[in-house]
Amino acid sequence: MEGGGFFPFGGDPEEILRGLRDFAETQSESVKEAQREQFATLTLSTAVELTAAALKQVQPTGTPAEQAGALRDAMRVLFPEAVALVSAARQGFMRES
Repeated sequence: MEGGGFFPFGGDPEEILRGLRDFAETQSESVKEAQREQFATLTLSTAVELTAAALKQVQPTGTPAEQAGALRDAMRVLFPEAVALVSAARQGFMRES
């Protein structure tokens, strides 16, 4: 067992374990980062979908100016709700980092 020590491929077992731990930690961080990115993307997508679905429920009538006013009124309610959803998700995202 030339130059092999305890392991057939050589090297200090403590050094090998340290290297494996470092590798595992790096992989774990990469997975966590990917999960955070997915969460942020899903949250933004959900906010957009909910806002779009709510706007589809608005059926404005009247002149084009009256219809535009009705849509603006709806957005005055919907936009803060969408922002609140994204903000809450962002706070949760920031806590996990």
